[in-house]
Amino acid sequence: MDLGLAPILVAAAAAAAAIAALLWALRVTDGARGLIAQSKDRLATLEDKLARADSIFGAHPGVVLIWEEEPTAPGGQAPDWGAPRSYGSPLALASLLRFSDSSIAADPAVRILQGLAGFEGKDAANAPARLAPLLSRLRREGEPFTLTISSPSGVYVSIDGRTAGARAVVWIVDESVKGVEEEGAKGRLAEARQLIARDPAAFLEMLSQAPFLAWRVSGGLKLEWANSAYVDALETRTLDHAIARNAMIDALAVEQARHAIDTGLPQEELRFAVIKGDRRALRVLVFPVAGGAGGMAFDVTEVEAAKAELARSIEAHDETLNHLADAIAVFGPDKRLSFHNRAFAEMWAMDPAFLQERPTHAAWLDHLKQRRCLPGHASYPEWRAHELSFHQDVSALPPDLWVLEDGRNIRIARQRHPEGGLLLIFSDVTSESTLRGQFNNQVQVQKAALDKLHEGVVVFGLDGQMKLHNAAFQQMWRLAPGDLDTGVDFDRMVALCEPLFHHKETWASIRARITDPAPAARMEQRAEFTRSDGSIVSYLTRPLPDGATLIAFLDITAARRVQKALHERAEAVEAADRLKTEFVQNVSVQLRDPLQAIQGFAQVLQQRMTGPLNDRQQEQIDMVVLAAEQLGRLIDNILDLAMIEAGTVDLQRSAVNLPQLLAEAAAHAATSAKDTEVQIKVECGRDVGFLQADEKRLRQVLFNLLTNAQRHTERGDSITLSAQREGAGVRISVADTGAGMEPATQAAAFDNFTTGDGRGAGLGLALVRSFVEMHGGWVKLHSAPGEGATVHCFFPLNGVDAAAPILDLKASMRAAV
Repeated sequence: MDLGLAPILVAAAAAAAAIAALLWALRVTDGARGLIAQSKDRLATLEDKLARADSIFGAHPGVVLIWEEEPTAPGGQAPDWGAPRSYGSPLALASLLRFSDSSIAADPAVRILQGLAGFEGKDAANAPARLAPLLSRLRREGEPFTLTISSPSGVYVSIDGRTAGARAVVWIVDESVKGVEEEGAKGRLAEARQLIARDPAAFLEMLSQAPFLAWRVSGGLKLEWANSAYVDALETRTLDHAIARNAMIDALAVEQARHAIDTGLPQEELRFAVIKGDRRALRVLVFPVAGGAGGMAFDVTEVEAAKAELARSIEAHDETLNHLADAIAVFGPDKRLSFHNRAFAEMWAMDPAFLQERPTHAAWLDHLKQRRCLPGHASYPEWRAHELSFHQDVSALPPDLWVLEDGRNIRIARQRHPEGGLLLIFSDVTSESTLRGQFNNQVQVQKAALDKLHEGVVVFGLDGQMKLHNAAFQQMWRLAPGDLDTGVDFDRMVALCEPLFHHKETWASIRARITDPAPAARMEQRAEFTRSDGSIVSYLTRPLPDGATLIAFLDITAARRVQKALHERAEAVEAADRLKTEFVQNVSVQLRDPLQAIQGFAQVLQQRMTGPLNDRQQEQIDMVVLAAEQLGRLIDNILDLAMIEAGTVDLQRSAVNLPQLLAEAAAHAATSAKDTEVQIKVECGRDVGFLQADEKRLRQVLFNLLTNAQRHTERGDSITLSAQREGAGVRISVADTGAGMEPATQAAAFDNFTTGDGRGAGLGLALVRSFVEMHGGWVKLHSAPGEGATVHCFFPLNGVDAAAPILDLKASMRAAV
């Protein structure tokens, strides 16, 4: 049962009223103070009045405990609470008994002291329990103390210890108790006035030494009496001096006393006053008494400061919550909305007017239901009842996920609020859920992709634990399905793979790439090894961004076999090519001497040096000489080609008169073209002069080009030999109007021993390309069936290599079509 502040003040007022009445009697009785010592009868009368004032204890705002004896237990032992006499109303006693254990069989006063000591020890805001030692020093040494026990939940208990003569007195007030009805206060005050004090002298002494301010004013609002705390607070020398000055705590105290006298009701106010130079918060109670008004003022500065600090903390807490992205709502013990942050209003798009009405939890759910902002359920009433049951459920409050009809995913967390009720935290995890789904899909896709690879892939973390592997890895190392469960460490994997490969140094090198975080060890590594079954495996270690390491194994046995076969084939081809070159050189040398003999004897016969020949013989001799010359040129070409491939041909560069050389080459070719009546034309630009080239090889190029053109022309066709300056070189072209060449034939036209018409050895164009490239130039062929052929040869003027032009394949294809 709570004890209101008004009864507390009423009780104190009753005490002050009794003392004030006593002092008034002393002042108005004949001789007043002087007669007290002389008249035992009057003293007995006054003592009788003081005895009646004992009823004030029944209306005190707390409980007063009085010890007549000293503690018996020595220091350091269990506290000796003694046998104090207790004074106070039943309500005040019940308020303080809430801190005690009802199972303890002890006097109520002792139970209160034990309960407060235990509560103080549990309070994290205070130092270890101090009540027991402070009380022991008060009773032994008379050392006063003031102690406040508080907690974040709003409990404030003030304890003041003083001495009254040989007695130890402790005033205990529960400052956190508020709100007692005024009529109840009047009833308790009447009840208190009916009680008769058992020890009036002790009571008067204690009230004079009370830690709070107490005073009495007359009906004319003049100060008549005050206790020592009042005199000390107003910094007056004596009580008489205070009465003479009519010293009041402030101007409002007079008005408050007048209102109490006029209405006949206690008046209570909280206001600030300057006490000994400090601004203090006072809870002032003024109540009507016979012949005037009594007053009490309690210093609640610390309590108000604590309340202000609590209010600031709550305000800062609320402001902090307003800056959170998560939506927060608090439904109080009455299930009404007591707090919400801005994110809550924004998340649910709530009307501010609706929130200001402090809707109940059920009304808020109904409002969201109307707006289709709740997850779908088969029975909404049952679901709502389940949500509201969390207010009474004392078990753990599980988190939940609401999938709303608008597609949002809202995670909700519930917890008990310290002041009662339920606190709800809403987090929009739509993006998180989407990303998690995408991530899971990506993981599945990646795992499926890894399983499709031919390489065996395994991933290890820095701790050496396997995180991932694909099916190819398991098949490559011939492992059973259950051998590579997630969590297998590297050493276990090595043990499973050792039957096929047991080289410990290689495995140790791979392990260092996994578990060593040093940058040097985190470098990529490639190597290969041969397993016990003869297969060759290459592996790659690659560090991953998250600190893990990927190891990929690939069986390259077939590739190595193919590579070995290709190497052996290349060596065989090289040997065959070398043998061919040597054969060609040997054959050419061996053919040259017999050919020269045949050519010499044929010329002797042709010149009729041995005698006359008839026409038939002369014709045959001419054919022998011509054939010998052609065979000689063929042998020269073969030797030149062999020397070029062997790299033993050196160019003898000189200034060649190109127009003259073109004219001579055309004239020489014209002698053999008469029979076919093929016209040979020469076109040379005026800016074409001398060219740095090997004249002998240049003549061979022109002769082979003209010879090739003659083979592809018929009677009535023409051949054009031209030369034009082009950039830093000269382009020499031979164009004919013959049958042309197929595209497939053009690709191999410049290869060795290849001919487009099946006639000749097929070395002419091959030598042309070789000699032109030796000069640093390039060759290009352009032809189409039925449109003749054109061969372009580019020679740089200074002998520097020139880049070949990009072939116009589209133009070639159009020409072929």
